[in-house]
Amino acid sequence: MSSRRKFITLLGGAAAGWPLAARAQQAGKLPVIGFLGPATAATQSQWAVPMVRRLRELNWIEGRNIVIEYRWAEGRAERAAEVASEFVRSRVDVIVTIGTPTTTAAKAATSLIPIVFCSVSGPVETGLVASLARPGGNITGLSNQMADTGGKRLEILRELIPHLRRLATIGNATNPAATVEMAQIRAQAQGLGLTVISPEIRQAEDFATAFESFKGQVDALYVQTDLLTISNRIRINTLALEARLPTMHGIRDFVELGGLVSYGHNIADLLRRAGDYVDKILRGAKPSDLPVEQPTKFDLVLNLTTARALGLTVPPSLLARADEVIE
Repeated sequence: MSSRRKFITLLGGAAAGWPLAARAQQAGKLPVIGFLGPATAATQSQWAVPMVRRLRELNWIEGRNIVIEYRWAEGRAERAAEVASEFVRSRVDVIVTIGTPTTTAAKAATSLIPIVFCSVSGPVETGLVASLARPGGNITGLSNQMADTGGKRLEILRELIPHLRRLATIGNATNPAATVEMAQIRAQAQGLGLTVISPEIRQAEDFATAFESFKGQVDALYVQTDLLTISNRIRINTLALEARLPTMHGIRDFVELGGLVSYGHNIADLLRRAGDYVDKILRGAKPSDLPVEQPTKFDLVLNLTTARALGLTVPPSLLARADEVIE
């Protein structure tokens, strides 16, 4: 083989190992979207589907005129930071994030590449945007109103458990959005005459210790939605069932795997709408000119198998209002 042919062969092999986004950029053809999910592909790859479908409706076809690079934070803030830096190095055209920790990581990594966030709690309170109407900078997207709907979740819990007097809450103490929600829930619960226990959770190992402190002390558990809790939802649900604690969640993913009940934004709808933001940005819009939007669809999901295991009778009125019942 000639030296020239050897060089071409080696070059081709090296190019095959480059990230697809980088190769597309080298070719100067397709815009690249960096998608950063909070957990793993095995548990949440379906979350990207509504966005991809919406982009297709808007004539952005994956592999034809856009490239989407999928990455996952694996439940770790440091991994989210690594992925965000990777996207910046490969010069993607838009970064799509899910949740506050992944969005915070992306914002810290770049002030130039447009960021579209999805399902962020308190984007103004946590400093991600200047305001909902005029987000400013390179970032915009969709909030989830998680803290704002906490009162509704407490109402549902009291309907399920009329004797509810003592409530435990768990969330990620390192997540600013979780801290905001925790403060609101504590205030609302105390306003309803409930005693609240909130052990500090900073890592997965803290869950077992927290549940030890719940024994004989609480009637139900309010689980905040966060990168850490999502990644450990099987562990949380298992511990809750062992402790015979009814659980309230903000998204259906927990209830699918044994949690009792969830009430919150429809994540598929938010991701679908994220596709509209990506479309506008790829066509020249600036994130700073695109207002942050709120959820329009909220779902109540009940797991009757879990209710029976806990010896709970779900009121017919609550069953009638449920958007989905898992049996």
